[in-house]
Amino acid sequence: MASFLGLFIVPGIAQSVLLTVIPLEALRLLGTARAVTLLYVAAGLAAVIGRLSIPLLVQLIQRRLVFSLGASLLAISAALLAIRSPMGFGFGLALSSFAFACIEVTSNLYLLDHIPRHALRHFEPVRIFACAGPWTLGPWFGVYLQQRIFFAAPFAVAAIAAIALLVLVWWLRLTEHVPPNRKPPNPMRYLPRFFSQPRLRLAWCLAGARSAWWNTFYVYTPIFAVTSGLTAEMGGAIASIGTSWIFLVPLWGWIGRRYGLRRLLAVGYAVAGMTTAATAAAFDFPWVGAVMLVLAGFGAEIIDGAGNLLFLRAVHPYERSEMTTVFVSYRDVAQLGAPAVSAVLLSLFALPSVFAAAGIMMIASAMLTRHIPRRL
Repeated sequence: MASFLGLFIVPGIAQSVLLTVIPLEALRLLGTARAVTLLYVAAGLAAVIGRLSIPLLVQLIQRRLVFSLGASLLAISAALLAIRSPMGFGFGLALSSFAFACIEVTSNLYLLDHIPRHALRHFEPVRIFACAGPWTLGPWFGVYLQQRIFFAAPFAVAAIAAIALLVLVWWLRLTEHVPPNRKPPNPMRYLPRFFSQPRLRLAWCLAGARSAWWNTFYVYTPIFAVTSGLTAEMGGAIASIGTSWIFLVPLWGWIGRRYGLRRLLAVGYAVAGMTTAATAAAFDFPWVGAVMLVLAGFGAEIIDGAGNLLFLRAVHPYERSEMTTVFVSYRDVAQLGAPAVSAVLLSLFALPSVFAAAGIMMIASAMLTRHIPRRL
């Protein structure tokens, strides 16, 4: 089980160490928050297109090879991000999005194959808690490495993690429960099939809002810090402290089982929404805004306590590959939708408008949780 958890922990190291480094470097290269936002829109669009090709790749080649492709591209993207060229940086960002998509889709398929359905509600909090270390230290540590050691250090760490992930997946030799002679999935068939199921649609919308909020948090928290007079390291520290609430995930998992996911998620979305909106109101007071962002992270981690349990409990075993691919697209849609909305806002208003919009989105999601079945 510990080795299997490595499929989620090691990518977390590579991703978390770059979370705040990438937007800060993009701001240095491009000059404005709006230009950074447009770069993330382009990367998000590339990720959505790339993710839709993954089911076909899984059918054409072994799942392990798709995972290996993701790990290899992750190492290459880290090198591109480190070359201090706007074009290379943009291509590296898009490539890393596709790499993480390959890794996430295949690791979720392995999860569904090797963890019994009745055990998922216990495994999800354990998985998230196991990833707590990298996600807590990574946002600050990446900036620290770049500011105090040398520029390319966080990118080197990400590349080393990618190589370690490649070795791990071949060492584990996980079996693949794929029906024989199964035809490659048709996107025009499984997309409508997914969104015609209310429980899957609800799980996708709530996960998308959560992912969009985290994207906003990690991109604009360091930008908020450096533009308001705080240091880049402080921006990384705010992101790390806001993520550190992840260590309470086992508690939220227990509360979700004891009192129901609907109540847990309603509280989490509401807390995150109200404190994020308060960040916008307190924008002229950097330290107050920093505290609000940390508290918003607390609310968002309550949501993370449930993980993707709503989806895992709703998907049918015979269509796991297709439905998993559609479901995890919420990350790419969030990566595209959140910066697209932010780009429009930043064309009309100042940076606080981004946090105000994110807060309103989370409050609306809190209202949406009333559609979660009571038995969950």
